[in-house]
Amino acid sequence: MAAQAEYFIETQLPNHQKHYGSFTFPSILSPNPKSSPSSLSVFTEAIKSHKPFLDSLLLKSGALLFRGFPVKTAKDFNDVVEAFGFEELPYVGGAAPRTNVVGRVFTANESPPDQKIPFHHEMAQVPEFPSKLFFFCEVEPGSGGETPIVLSHIVYEKMKEKYPEFVDRLEAHGLLYTRVLGEDDDPSSPIGRGWKSTFLTSNKAVAEERAAKLGMKLEWLSDGVKTVMGPIPAIKYDKSRQRKIWFNSMVAAYTGWEDSRNDPVKAVTFGDGQPLPADIIYDCLKILEDECVPIPWKKGDVMLIDNLATLHSRRSFDPPRRVLASLCK
Repeated sequence: MAAQAEYFIETQLPNHQKHYGSFTFPSILSPNPKSSPSSLSVFTEAIKSHKPFLDSLLLKSGALLFRGFPVKTAKDFNDVVEAFGFEELPYVGGAAPRTNVVGRVFTANESPPDQKIPFHHEMAQVPEFPSKLFFFCEVEPGSGGETPIVLSHIVYEKMKEKYPEFVDRLEAHGLLYTRVLGEDDDPSSPIGRGWKSTFLTSNKAVAEERAAKLGMKLEWLSDGVKTVMGPIPAIKYDKSRQRKIWFNSMVAAYTGWEDSRNDPVKAVTFGDGQPLPADIIYDCLKILEDECVPIPWKKGDVMLIDNLATLHSRRSFDPPRRVLASLCK
């Protein structure tokens, strides 16, 4: 495309991309040396003027990694997010503890660095989820800390081929998610978001109201609240790409929703309340690992993920590492 040649060039990151016939996952964009950006404002203006190209590339590939652009601070990242023009999604109902940094920018999951965060579509366990999410590497990891990503329709196809009866049952019944929340955030847990920040209120009646809008049931405890969400679909249809996707938090909940309040095996069941088969869950985890592309972070990287196309996770790391996030409707 002529528009691409003017400013952006697609580059390769050996061992950190997969090739699927007509496209590469993820697409990696760098500044064209002939029109190298001298400032953040040049980059943000280029995003606006090349938006149709970027949209079509995201539709095709499912994730874009911008590397080598002049994005240095959280404020810079906020300007980049704003340049894309996507509407902001308030973070209501998500599990991860997060802190607002500036504008539309939040910390990513604040759980301890020795903990992995399992594969998931962002907020797949609630009905209102982002269509797109951005990540920004403000401080690159000492070591580790990659963000593995994987195409959801590939996972669906592999699971359908290997476990057709299980997938049929998922499509028929959906999933039920159960999580116990404390009053305040627990930074030692990857799902440690307390009910006050989950529902953005300290008023139980308001929390009830916001939970009801999500279709979530609340059961108040002496030191927190038990939330029950669902049944909610585990397989969705991606209309823009005309294919089924593995849109759920099944593996994440079953293997990772563990802390002093939560037993991961009880965290997710079939929509009819029946337990999930552990062997199939762990084989799904293996498929996710086998098909994923681990993205190693460099300072200044911005990644745009289509949340309907791509699951993501986080590997453990040696500090320092600071990756920020922004969610879009």
